[in-house]
Amino acid sequence: MKIFKNMRFSFLKRENDNASDKPASLFKLVWPIFIEMTLTMLVGNVDQYMVTRYSENAVGAIGNANQIINLLMIMFNLISMSTIILVAQYIGSNNKHKLSTIYTLSLCVNLVFSFIIMFIIICFSGTIFRFMKVPQDIYTDAHTYILWIGGFIFLQAIISVFSAIFRANRMMKETMLISVFINLVNVLGNALLINGAGFLPALGVAGAAIATNVSRLVGILLYCYLFHKHFDTRISLKALSPFPRMELKKLLGIGIPSGGESFSYSIAMTLILKVVNTFGTFVINTKVLASTFSWFSYMYSSAVGQASQVVIGNYMGAGKVDQVDRRVKKTLRNAIIVSLVISTTMFIFSDLLFGLFSKDPRVLALGKKIMFIEILLELGKCTNITLVRSLQATGDIKFPMIIGMVFMWAVAFGFGYVLAVVCNLGLVGIWIGMALDEDIRAIIFLIRWKKGKWRNIRLAGD
Repeated sequence: MKIFKNMRFSFLKRENDNASDKPASLFKLVWPIFIEMTLTMLVGNVDQYMVTRYSENAVGAIGNANQIINLLMIMFNLISMSTIILVAQYIGSNNKHKLSTIYTLSLCVNLVFSFIIMFIIICFSGTIFRFMKVPQDIYTDAHTYILWIGGFIFLQAIISVFSAIFRANRMMKETMLISVFINLVNVLGNALLINGAGFLPALGVAGAAIATNVSRLVGILLYCYLFHKHFDTRISLKALSPFPRMELKKLLGIGIPSGGESFSYSIAMTLILKVVNTFGTFVINTKVLASTFSWFSYMYSSAVGQASQVVIGNYMGAGKVDQVDRRVKKTLRNAIIVSLVISTTMFIFSDLLFGLFSKDPRVLALGKKIMFIEILLELGKCTNITLVRSLQATGDIKFPMIIGMVFMWAVAFGFGYVLAVVCNLGLVGIWIGMALDEDIRAIIFLIRWKKGKWRNIRLAGD
């Protein structure tokens, strides 16, 4: 109980103070987000690792299923991002009476989205997998996994909103601790359900999915407990009467363009995976593993971007534009250094990393090539994430979406397909196309930020 009392003191202090008045150390906000995101990702990746003892091909099955799930869950992310930006700006402008409305509205919208996603997965997942040309030897496992996860996807919808609320209030350590509990439950569930234990039968990928759902339920219970005990603001349907059309417009006005970019990216990555699925099972496994490893570099940049959105939102709400510019330039420099260190380290130790999941020498050899290209890819990606998140936090929403959609399809998918299929470079060609896409967009966003059109935008007015 002592830790919860400390959490309460931490929260009440932040809620009642004007956060924009205090130049927070960005690192103190970044590292808990990074650890939380790492742990959240591990919920899926631990499934992949532990299920390899059941069947190595199950890695490709879960990878294909997660590609579809992640694509659909962008709906959750667009509301979560909007929540972070609006709450941060309301706190920065000391306009806290609207927080209950935003909290309640975000949760309701995400729940609506979750039922739409459930319907799509239950009714159309088989059709989607056939369109993606998922090989028959992994089709059954992929379909089983996605049905179990999709049927309870509303659990992740709730977690996404609570996580956004806590982050916007700079309660990153609390979300990190909850992620620790979620992962412990997930690992325990995997150990009991994948290969069976005692009277429990071996459920394989279904067991991995069930463990994931149970761990998310535990996370929700923890979030609800902390929110009820330590937040002054309440989530209540009364906050939606009369219906807050203007707040919904702001949520969707930020979220849809931001989500449009992410949705376009995920569609492009899904079609890229469709191409990869024609190259053979060992190439599929290499792609899934390489994407998994690259997430560690991506997650640091994403953590920096999310922390920056909170701080930038506070500054923009308070009208402190010059501080925004200095913060972003410093943040970008540090993000590039860290991402390059992470991606280079993964290249050096790629044989060890891929060897944890596969003993196929073809996977190890191809993985080495991919992780070398990944160094150049991450240079552009960390720049894009930092600048796009910063532009979104200031209210510059549409430009990143348009640029992202154009270059993702023209370069990442289009040029990548030419290199992979026409030039017969296979997965290497795919990765070169994705690297070029990220690097070109990085240059464009650097120019956009320098021009400074974001300086006169405000989102959280009365």
